[in-house]
Amino acid sequence: MRPETQQTLKDLDVTLGTIEKVMNPEELATRVRELEAQASDPSLWDDPNHAQQVTTELSGVQAKLKKLTSLRSRLDDMPVMYELAEEEGEGPELADAELAEVKAEIEALEVNTMLSGEYDAREAVINIRSGAGGVEAADWAEMLMRMYTRWAEKKGHAVDIYDISYAEEAGIKSATFVVHGEYMYGTLSVEQGAHRLVRISPFDSQSRRQTSFAEVEVLPVVEQTDHIDIPDTEIRVDVYRSSGPGGQSVNTTDSAVRITHIPTGIVVTCQNEKSQIQNRASAMRVLQAKLLERKRQEERAELDALGAGGNASWGNQMRSYVLHPYQMVKDLRTSYEVNDPTRVLDGDIDGFLEAGIRWRVAEQQAES
Repeated sequence: MRPETQQTLKDLDVTLGTIEKVMNPEELATRVRELEAQASDPSLWDDPNHAQQVTTELSGVQAKLKKLTSLRSRLDDMPVMYELAEEEGEGPELADAELAEVKAEIEALEVNTMLSGEYDAREAVINIRSGAGGVEAADWAEMLMRMYTRWAEKKGHAVDIYDISYAEEAGIKSATFVVHGEYMYGTLSVEQGAHRLVRISPFDSQSRRQTSFAEVEVLPVVEQTDHIDIPDTEIRVDVYRSSGPGGQSVNTTDSAVRITHIPTGIVVTCQNEKSQIQNRASAMRVLQAKLLERKRQEERAELDALGAGGNASWGNQMRSYVLHPYQMVKDLRTSYEVNDPTRVLDGDIDGFLEAGIRWRVAEQQAES
């Protein structure tokens, strides 16, 4: 076995050992048994909400334990794979490929252990708004929305679109959607800020280079335990006909809902569902998420967005996507960069997410 391979295996063993101390497979196994016992109780479904919580947690804990034990087994088997390759006179290509895959999965799991914030385990509400620049900025906002939804699809996370405000010529003015799945807020919160695009505009007859901005806001989904009370006297509810692409009764009834929180001026809309009641419930969840973030900001006396390491102002350019005169996507906080914007815009953003999480942890440690 090559010396560099031996060192890589040694380093991965140390990293995985640290992860095991944090995640504690023995405790995970105990928790699985407890949840399995609850799930097997016939009376569990007398309370559907509690039953859903139990089954969801059971699935998540089982997945964590399976991932951890699988990586330990695969890493322990690596020396044997290299020995067999040498004995049979074969090259190390297959073993090298397995090592690279194990290394990537251990590093990703290491990043997950860094998600220990109060709301990190929750699902994420993402708001995208186009900046100044007309159709070019609107098109850029839609490209960002596609990037995040493609990432979620590849990861197997469902996405619910609550509201889209379409621009007149192309693209979107804004969009609000939820990415379902454990730790989606902790993972995606590092995406908060202003995203900058530089390219030859497809909407410019003179093919001039244009710079566009879009703002990304990431919020944790609010749970019942958050106690965000919103009196009816503090909100104004307007209903209207849904706009944009649709069909059947979506665009023929006043089902879309706009809720204005009078004390703060926060406005949220939802027009995804045909039912006005469903749209109102979804809009209230987004409003609660925004008020939860505001509450946390006031408690910390900071303007920084919740756990995201910076506010979402236009001056906070956290990432640049350059399509012309060269090809590059660069995170301005972490200096992580990729020379294939097409791949990134198609949802391959794991490298940026991991670098962002590591950067955030380093920043928090420096402040403490």
